[in-house]
Amino acid sequence: MGSAAAMSPHIPVLIGPLVAAVSPVSGRWLDGTLGAGGYTRALLDAGAEHVTGLDRDPLAMDLAQSWAAAYGDRITLVQGVFSVLDRHAQSLDGVVLDLGVSSMQLDQAQRGFSFMKDGPLDMRMSQEGPSAAELVNTVDEAVLADILYLYGEERASRRIARAIVTKRADVPIVTTLQLAEIIEGALPRAKPGQAHPATRSFQAIRIAVNDEYGELVDGLEAAERALKPGGHLAVVTFHSIEDRMVKRFLQIKTGSTGQGSRHAPEISREAPQFTQSSRKAVAPDEDELALNPRARSAKLRVATRTDAPARPVDRASIGMPTVKGRR
Repeated sequence: MGSAAAMSPHIPVLIGPLVAAVSPVSGRWLDGTLGAGGYTRALLDAGAEHVTGLDRDPLAMDLAQSWAAAYGDRITLVQGVFSVLDRHAQSLDGVVLDLGVSSMQLDQAQRGFSFMKDGPLDMRMSQEGPSAAELVNTVDEAVLADILYLYGEERASRRIARAIVTKRADVPIVTTLQLAEIIEGALPRAKPGQAHPATRSFQAIRIAVNDEYGELVDGLEAAERALKPGGHLAVVTFHSIEDRMVKRFLQIKTGSTGQGSRHAPEISREAPQFTQSSRKAVAPDEDELALNPRARSAKLRVATRTDAPARPVDRASIGMPTVKGRR
């Protein structure tokens, strides 16, 4: 997400295709990533009777004060993580999750998410718990390298981890630009048109700080428990690891995993918990990309709940990256 996206933080990505996929919109929904309220408002305007707006970031609750009152008792706001969304609502007609970091978070330098703005090295979505500064200044070099490689797909992870550990031995790493400079210095100069050298590392550290992959798996399972038969699960992802996890989760839950191989053993057949009208992800069209550059890497996957009992899923079976010594 670039600066152009930050200028239009209230545009919900792929909301048109999402509403079309679940129409007619009705009943009770839960928006597990309330953010600036784009999905919640779109669902209410499309006909949802009630939406529970859930977000771990207190900023989302603050922003909602400016618009939620217009919907009266059709909306309930809850600050918390979507990994336990079924504690807040049951027998739902739909759950929507818009993953990753929001433009409003990136645009606030004091939140420490962006390598383009100088600020404290924080990255905590809930503004609670250990910060990114604590992570980069305390974890072992090998663990840090694994985080960068497995969570950010950074090929130069060991080189970057070594540079961070060397630098922190002299002075604590406490700001975003300080960390970005260390990462940039450990890599070859970026060619014109290439992403900033710190892009993958900042993504990886943010994911680790917020346990985003663990939250995602738990959230998908919680949605499965909370949806009633016929209820819709809609998930918007922004990078390949997230999309792979959601895709694999739905393959398992719809019983379309294939015969297995030595790399991915066959999964025992059970009554499917979801169905899909299409297994192909929906991507933004040219009109949406022109309106909202943030949507360029977005993918939408939608599934419909059956009446089969909810069951937990094995993390390894959906390709969840796991760093030894961490969840």
